[in-house]
Amino acid sequence: MSKNIPLNERLIFALDVDSPSEANRWLDCLSEHVHFYKVGLQLFLAGGFPVIDMILGRGHQVMVDLKFFDIPETVALAVRKLRNKGATFITVHGNEAILKAAVQERYESKILAVTVLTSFDESDMLEMGLTGTIEDWVYHRAKKALSLGCDGIISSGIEVPRLREGFGDSFLIVTPGIRPGVNDVIQEDDQKRIVSAYQAIHHGADYVVIGRPIRNSKDPVSVVKQIQDQIAKAIERREHGGGMTPAVGEK
Repeated sequence: MSKNIPLNERLIFALDVDSPSEANRWLDCLSEHVHFYKVGLQLFLAGGFPVIDMILGRGHQVMVDLKFFDIPETVALAVRKLRNKGATFITVHGNEAILKAAVQERYESKILAVTVLTSFDESDMLEMGLTGTIEDWVYHRAKKALSLGCDGIISSGIEVPRLREGFGDSFLIVTPGIRPGVNDVIQEDDQKRIVSAYQAIHHGADYVVIGRPIRNSKDPVSVVKQIQDQIAKAIERREHGGGMTPAVGEK
């Protein structure tokens, strides 16, 4: 089922920069091609709500990616602070009570539950004393989040096929940890569960979040166009019942 999301909104550019002025320069660079931007801890601490206003003022959408994780009352109050601020997505990390608190205060924004960070792999789970596979943890956390009324989840592209098979297409999946191709893995990259934009969308993701592959490029607009071309091809193939997904880097 198509959600009719415009191509220039499926790529969410991560504005993980040090200042509002730098964020504004990226808006100048990409606004013609990208209409959805992520504001995370780094930029929000540097610029606060005026940064969100700046992005909205250009006619774009905003994902407030602060991954709220605290006692339920504190999370509820934090989400309430975003009322009437224009955020399309708000990310929340936590247990049943935390997610429920966020959902009750979401107003017009959509709550996305973080499952397992894409910087984690099996060794990280073992270090934390957790048993089972990451895929099982993502599935379990997604099931709980959706049962509580969350609008969608944050998941790596690796787990997306099982989520779609298990829960259908009536919720949103936003996928970080995107790398354009097998030769584009970033030096000292902290992302471990990575896929290409093509793979993520073909598997069933609705949006991909991408930052460093674009920011570190000598030609950011060219990279954006390359990624959007992957997304368009993946949507076409998915909607026409395409076969197996190519490996990272294939098109």
